[in-house]
Formats: sequence, structure tokens, C-alpha cells
Amino acid sequence: MAEQQKQEYTSISDQTVLWPEGWIQVKVPVPFSLRWVNSYLVPEQEGYTLIDPGLGTEEAIAVWDAALQKHHIQWTDITRILLTHQHPDHYGLAGYVQERSRAPVFISRASHAYTVRLWGENSEFADQLLSLYAEHGMPGEQREAIAHNLGSFKAMVSPQPKVTYMEAGSRISLGGKSWLLIDAPGHANGQLCFYEQENGWMICGDQVLPHITPNVSIIPGEDGDPLAAFLHSLEELKQYEVKLAFPGHRDPFSEFTIRIAEIQQHHERRLNRMTAWLKEEPRTAYAMCETLFGSRLSGNAHNLRFAMSETLAHLYYLELRGRIASNVHNGVYVYAAVTS
Repeated sequence: MAEQQKQEYTSISDQTVLWPEGWIQVKVPVPFSLRWVNSYLVPEQEGYTLIDPGLGTEEAIAVWDAALQKHHIQWTDITRILLTHQHPDHYGLAGYVQERSRAPVFISRASHAYTVRLWGENSEFADQLLSLYAEHGMPGEQREAIAHNLGSFKAMVSPQPKVTYMEAGSRISLGGKSWLLIDAPGHANGQLCFYEQENGWMICGDQVLPHITPNVSIIPGEDGDPLAAFLHSLEELKQYEVKLAFPGHRDPFSEFTIRIAEIQQHHERRLNRMTAWLKEEPRTAYAMCETLFGSRLSGNAHNLRFAMSETLAHLYYLELRGRIASNVHNGVYVYAAVTS
């Protein structure tokens, strides 16, 4: 249905697509395997609301300049910037766009706290994350590569925007309609989905994605069971009647509830598979990560960081439910299945 609906509207270029009610999807490039992040320009009575401007790179800025020129929009026509969550591929250009548009930037309080922890002065986040990885068996060479990768993002989220907080449970006006803000944790603490009941539209950030599964990661200093939070959030999102979902990656789609069920089933299969492997032999989280993701990790510190943190999220979930247990050997956690 979504594909048919999209084809009724004009594809402007490889970077922009027109959707009903004048919405413009801008495919902002990112320098990793996801290829692009979706930004959305929503026409208002005056100007446009911009949702998730993308990562701060020269290529992304060039795409934005071309997209705005193609649609005869000025930077100053952007009157508001909304951020579904704090990950750099969504948040990175917020300060840049704010400087050019003078528009306010809205984000949840929890999402903003994450940006301060990562990119604020005297941040200790990298040290905390790398210490966690060391405790779970990751070799020093891989940790050094991840440290470099983490440091490279500071330039891509600068300048930092001045922000105003928005809260789950409240409503905002967007495109002349009332939208409910929905708490959607698990992928990103503080992430918000936006739901409009009249059309049955959902702006779902990275919580529900077509074709790919959202990353769910352990983050030092945050919820120690993010996979449980994510799965609970998916159950809550099932209650909404969604005719068209606008995701952070890939294209808008219509089979929202079906896609939620597919993601839930994916995680159940993974949990069962990990438990079975740990019945065969104990493993560190790093060894489990290599088993799960294999060649996709080779030489790619960015992918390794996400894979390692996602592996830990699944191991924590299993241990908290008594399906596996960990012991420390020579300063490193080793996991094994619990046998009855």
C-alpha cells in the first residue's frame, strides 16, 4: 500500500520524495552501511517543520542545499526542528540548521541528556564504554579502533543546538493536525514516536524499521535491560491503527503491525539461538558477538560497537530471566546456559 501510495507522487531526485499533504522525504546520506537517514519537511501554515535533519557532514549539507533549492525553500523557511531521538545520524545537523534558520530545536529531556554525556565537555562516556567491553572480552586493538570511531563523531554533531524539551504523553500540532508523543525506549532512551489518529500516520524514528531491525544496545549508566524496554514498547505500539509509518531509515511503509511482529520474532529467535550456543559451551560476550555477526565486523569499528552492545543487551536480558548465568574468570565475564 505504501509503495503504491508513493508512486502516485513525484520522485524529485535520488534524495527527495514527495508524500501526501506536501510532506517531503529527504534522504540524507550517512557514511556507514545504513546509507541514508530520513528527514522529513512538513509544510505548516507558515514555513516548514523539519524532523531529524541528519548527520553533520559536507555531503549531507550538499544534499540539503540541493533539496531546498529544488523545492524553492530557504533555510529561514524552516520554523521548527523536531528530533525523534539523539543518535548522531538524526541529531547531528540540528545545530547547523538552527544557526541558519533561527528555528527552535525540540527533543526529549532523556535524549538531550545522552548528547551531553557523549559530546559535552569532560565526557567520560568513551572510557566507560571501553571498560565495559574489556570486562566482556574485547581485545585491546578493537577497543582502540572503537575509541577512534567514537571521537570522530564530535565534529559531526557540532555545533550543538540550544534545545527545548518535549514530553511523551503530550501533543503537538504538526502539519495542521494534532499528534500524540509516544515514549519509545529500547533503541534510544528518550526516543519519541509521533502519532496522528485521523490519517493513521506514525513517525516512528528508529523504533520500527522496514527490512532491517533496529539496534538495541547496552549503554553504560542507562537502563540495564534495554531489550525488555524495546519489546515492551513494541507491544504498546501495536495498539495504534497505523496506515502509513514514516521511519528513520528505508522508505515509509504501511504494514506497521506486521513489521512489529516480525521484529519481535527476530529477537525471540536470536535469544533462543544464543541460549542453545551457551548450552554447547560457555562464551564471553565478545566471542558471542563474533558468532552472531561474523564477517560483518571485519575491520569496521562502527559496526563492531553496535554489534557488541547489542550482544550484551541480549545476554543481559537472558541472565535477568534466569536462562543463562555469568561468572568472572581472570577479570572477564563468561556466560553459560543454566541447566535444570
